[in-house]
Amino acid sequence: MKLLKPILTVFALAFALIFVTACSSGGSSDASSTKATAKARTIEEIKKSGELRIAVFGDKKPFGYVDNDGSYQGYDIELGNQLAKDLGVKPKYVSVDAANRAEYLISNKVDITLANFTVTDERKKQVDFALPYMKVSLGVVSPKDKVIKDVKELEGKTLIVTKGTTAETYFEKNHPEVKLQKYDQYSDAYQALLDGRGDAFSTDNTEVLAWALENKGYEVGISSLGDPDTIAPAVQKGNQELLDYINQEIEKLGKENFFHKAYEKTLHPTYGDAAKADDLVVEGGKVD
Repeated sequence: MKLLKPILTVFALAFALIFVTACSSGGSSDASSTKATAKARTIEEIKKSGELRIAVFGDKKPFGYVDNDGSYQGYDIELGNQLAKDLGVKPKYVSVDAANRAEYLISNKVDITLANFTVTDERKKQVDFALPYMKVSLGVVSPKDKVIKDVKELEGKTLIVTKGTTAETYFEKNHPEVKLQKYDQYSDAYQALLDGRGDAFSTDNTEVLAWALENKGYEVGISSLGDPDTIAPAVQKGNQELLDYINQEIEKLGKENFFHKAYEKTLHPTYGDAAKADDLVVEGGKVD
């Protein structure tokens, strides 16, 4: 009995220690599921590094894409180049998928997201948006011989969408009767349409219009769906310093008609007379 008592005491202490440790590590059920935010860089730190890290698309022509020479081009890239230039640094572009645009800011992998990022209430909970530089709504593109001209025509059919986009959210919320086929990347989604794996593809109307013009045999049967939205740069939530800088830049550039010039350089060669700059471009952050 004399030997048994100290042994039981040791076991009791060990159990208590395990219990306390378990409580301290598992006391918050959200701790394991919530991603920690890595602190965003200050403007001074960005300047010292010599690079402004910008999240963009690498496969969404004519907004953000990599050309045959391996260089980033597009409407979003024009703004990224200017923001970096006015800071006195070089732009460092980081290709992202639609679904991880916010994540790259939260984890401080980039300083700014310019990946054709539509402003939504849900995304405002994750990131801070600057002033807008473009207007947009949803569109639907499909083969000309079986063109979809009304959402009702999608019932019983397969609609291709890209994960993490407003199209995915819109159809899940408003049209659960439509079967969605989801892809991580825009290039894969478009290839699925070309291969006939789906009946139509939905994303920003500006994007499907550009794609249809370059791919004969396809037509944007639905050119405007849902409420009109805006596209804006985003920064890590709470990064007021960088947010203020971007807003000041957008206001300044608006006075120089910068975004119309960027449209003429990057978007007009694709759209031609099929679209008007004033219907898409936002100057100085002011939506008409």
